[in-house]
Amino acid sequence: MQKRRTAKYYIRQIHLWLGLVSGLVVLIVSLTGCIFVFQKEITEARHPEWYFVTPASHTLPLDSLRQTAQAALGTAHPLSYMVTYRDPAHSWEFMSYRENDSALTIFGGMEYYQSVFLDPHTGRVTGFRDYKYDFFSIVKYLHWSLLLNTPYGQPIVAWSTVVFVIGLITGLVLWWPKKWTKAMRDRSFKIKWKASFRRINYDLHNVPGFYCLIPALIIAVTGLVFAWPPPTPPPPVTRSTPPATRSIVAPVTINPLDLALYTSLGSLPSAERFGVSPAFGKESPIYVYAYRDKETYYGCDVLQFDQYSGRMLDHLHNEKKTKMQRLVETNYDLHVGAIAGLTGKIIAFIASLICASLPVTGFLVWYLKKYKKKRPADGPEIA
Repeated sequence: MQKRRTAKYYIRQIHLWLGLVSGLVVLIVSLTGCIFVFQKEITEARHPEWYFVTPASHTLPLDSLRQTAQAALGTAHPLSYMVTYRDPAHSWEFMSYRENDSALTIFGGMEYYQSVFLDPHTGRVTGFRDYKYDFFSIVKYLHWSLLLNTPYGQPIVAWSTVVFVIGLITGLVLWWPKKWTKAMRDRSFKIKWKASFRRINYDLHNVPGFYCLIPALIIAVTGLVFAWPPPTPPPPVTRSTPPATRSIVAPVTINPLDLALYTSLGSLPSAERFGVSPAFGKESPIYVYAYRDKETYYGCDVLQFDQYSGRMLDHLHNEKKTKMQRLVETNYDLHVGAIAGLTGKIIAFIASLICASLPVTGFLVWYLKKYKKKRPADGPEIA
């Protein structure tokens, strides 16, 4: 008489086959995420001359530095973004980026993506970075879209992540002990290192998978937000004065780009990093993004300035953003663990490393059970 199949049998089948289907993508995405977590620390350690300068009390005007950076990059690569720091010991970064959505691979999708670093006190070029072929950029785009251009590769990664989330949930159901006896607790929470390879492999899939469940779910869900961002209606815009235009603004003696940065520095004394987007077109404003520290992105203020006069047009305080908008802006820092500083990044690193191991140990659980002769049992039947 055929044994009746329980709900747990079908959950096990779902867990198995979804894992086999998505395993290779999950392995690549998890391993590259693990590597990328400390890219800032590693890059700064390898090239301190790019990022750190001798402090001085005087800083050159931003527009003057922009011209120096543009000359270093060449006129074929117009500047699109600048990153400045309040810390006088940190260099400033000037970026040039252009994409091509019609290309198949990420290398064709980036026509160019370059940065030049300048000493803000002297204007000296301290370094040059070609992000298109940079090691950590390749790691990032393997993680993001398997080196395919975003429209093609990102959906593959996103749906594989959905499958991975289902695998985590079904894995928890399979992990859950039938009875909370000491023997069952030991089997669920400890790895039996003196057992057979088959049993050790099963424990390496089962036990670390449980311990990393919460951070793995956070990493996976925040990754899905990049693929399918929730709608974030902007908060009501309030301006103390109407937008200025070139026809009604009197000339000023200071460059508008410099005035925008100086105003931002004075308005937000607690901000440590400022991203500056120059005006594109005749009617667009200068944007300044004021960040809390040198690395994270959440909780920033957004300021707009008239490109002809440098007069502030709008200041969106972080406190005035919608809750959904603030949550979405927190997403990247949650994803890489930076929101909790070094501790959070270590947790993200370990969780990503365990996630990378799960497809390997899971495949071996299935393979060893299906194709290898069973040895004397080390305990209850596994998998």
